[in-house]
Amino acid sequence: MVNATVMSDATTASPGEHNPKETAIQAGQTEASFRLWNRDGLKTGIWEVTPGEFKSTRPGYDEICQILSGRGTITEPDGNSFDIGPGTLFVTPAGWEGHWTIHETLRKMWVVADVPATTE
Repeated sequence: MVNATVMSDATTASPGEHNPKETAIQAGQTEASFRLWNRDGLKTGIWEVTPGEFKSTRPGYDEICQILSGRGTITEPDGNSFDIGPGTLFVTPAGWEGHWTIHETLRKMWVVADVPATTE
């Protein structure tokens, strides 16, 4: 028998201990992440980050994000930007990069899928 993996309230569940955000632009920004499930290159969990700015890339994986709480703005290298907050759903595909500005502590539910390397 296979049972479901359940997190009863992703908006209040502990994401774990906050640690310094490695890609933060200013010192003091922290993040925490909890992986709920993982199988064959597909992973999901919750992540939380405190206010500040950081750069982000997606090397070799696609990520689906659903914002649960908090607010921020994401700016892509071409200048395109979009605001994120509770209810925002977006995808950052493999190869994507951007600059995140977190206005208030932000929490997201994420799903990551590894993208197979191509041979040329």
